[in-house]
Amino acid sequence: MKLLISALRITALVVIAFLLIEYLLPTEDGLVMVKYPVLLGILAVVFIAALAIEIAIAALGNVLFKSLKGDAREKYLQEELLKKGKLKNWLKKFRANLTKRKPLEEEGEIIMDHDYDGIRELDNKLPPWWLYGFYATIIYAFGYMAYYHIFDGTTQEEEYQAEIAQARVEIEEYKKNAPDLIDASTVALLTDEVDLSAGSKIYNVNCVACHRADGGGGIGPNLTDDHWVFDGDIAGVYTVISEGGRPGKGMISWKQDLKPFEIAQVASYILSLHGSNPPDPKEAEGEFFVIDQE
Repeated sequence: MKLLISALRITALVVIAFLLIEYLLPTEDGLVMVKYPVLLGILAVVFIAALAIEIAIAALGNVLFKSLKGDAREKYLQEELLKKGKLKNWLKKFRANLTKRKPLEEEGEIIMDHDYDGIRELDNKLPPWWLYGFYATIIYAFGYMAYYHIFDGTTQEEEYQAEIAQARVEIEEYKKNAPDLIDASTVALLTDEVDLSAGSKIYNVNCVACHRADGGGGIGPNLTDDHWVFDGDIAGVYTVISEGGRPGKGMISWKQDLKPFEIAQVASYILSLHGSNPPDPKEAEGEFFVIDQE
């Protein structure tokens, strides 16, 4: 039993240490123990070492007890019983101080005069634990009032707005690092050769049938001139590829076949064809649009 209590006590202390470390050393990307596994290793070593010490002390105590003879063993047992008795008395006294409850045999001293159908009321004092809790709330209320109404502390609404603003920043940062979360409102023109090469491959597989390999236009419009049926910037081209073109004109939506970043790549490749002047281009369609590739 003693060993079990020791193990529970050590476990509780290690858990408290774990929580304190997580609280005092916060990280932005998960648990401290995950980011710094050496701390978890240290806690594990401390736990095993403490448990080993407890086991060793218990084993040593057992050996010493068995080495006692006659009166010495009896005296040891009496001392242990005395310690347990003192602990029980202390716990009983502590509980009595928390409640200040009158013993059953003394309740006659606090019976109130009125009687309701044989039901009589005791004039018990409020238990100290309740009073101390009440006093603590009063102290907290004064501190709360001073912090928020005298020293102009941050209100809950201000904290909420600050957290919302921080969340928006984190979302935007996450979107930058997660290319497939882009849409027409966040897409940017890609100029890296790797992206344009990937866009070229996608174009050659899916677009040449209608727009020709050089972008000069066939069933679909010429993609190299200054005229566009829809907006000719990266957002406009991305939208047409993603959502499809004019109803009944054959241009389908590709968002079920291509990932958002792949659409951005092929859209950027199409814009790179601007001004390439392929032979025998299709007649211009749509409105004149100045393409800004900055």
